[in-house]
Amino acid sequence: MKETLTRALSGALYIIILITCVLVSKYSFWGLFLLFGFICVHELQKLLKLNSYLSYALLLGFFAVFSVFTLNTYALNTLLVLTLLVKILLLRDLIIVRKIPLFHEKKYIVVIFYLIASFIFLTLIPFDSNNEYQPELLIAIFILVWVNDTFAYLVGKNFGKRKLFERVSPKKTIEGFLGGLFFSIVTGYVISLYITIFTYDQWIILSIIVSIFGTYGDLIQSKLKRQANVKDSGTIMPGHGGMLDRLDSVLFAGTFVYTYLLFI
Repeated sequence: MKETLTRALSGALYIIILITCVLVSKYSFWGLFLLFGFICVHELQKLLKLNSYLSYALLLGFFAVFSVFTLNTYALNTLLVLTLLVKILLLRDLIIVRKIPLFHEKKYIVVIFYLIASFIFLTLIPFDSNNEYQPELLIAIFILVWVNDTFAYLVGKNFGKRKLFERVSPKKTIEGFLGGLFFSIVTGYVISLYITIFTYDQWIILSIIVSIFGTYGDLIQSKLKRQANVKDSGTIMPGHGGMLDRLDSVLFAGTFVYTYLLFI
């Protein structure tokens, strides 16, 4: 009972802080996500057994150049292509190989493109083509992630029989994944009634992208933790583990969401 209460309180505090900072202004949003970024870099480097101050400098530099000032569109598009390529390779490693090869150079590639670049594209989502800040869009994406995770857990726990990816995450089931996907689509429809930035069809596609790639993001993070022989990426959130444990789905899916938004 105490553990459940602790988990509920820390989760509620996280949601309140996140939504408040996103809604107040783009500056509080940037500040919070930069802080999240530093914490996640620390947690990921521990998983990879990598000790480098360069990663923190790269996060700060990328954040300034791409998120705050957006100085070079060509460089941003190049970063997007490389990030998508690395994520596709990580998906290949997830499915095909039993252990993700993490030699020294690849550790930096994972930190930069799996994590740092993911933060960049996540922070670009609430800005339209005129660079106007639309915080409700990012909050909607987070809601879709939370709904997918919640109902994947509930449906999987009560009705799950067939394992989704047992050697990486024994508790995830196909039924749970489909339950999360279904309720994400329903939530996408509800969101479309209140946030009319996009059409109903576009919100449905966003819901599907978030559900599928959010699940993959969680599985890749689970595989990295399994290789590091740890349960959680950190201890900053009582009952939930690390910050990276809370953001793995939205960070992985966010790049694909951003890519889709470029074409609508």
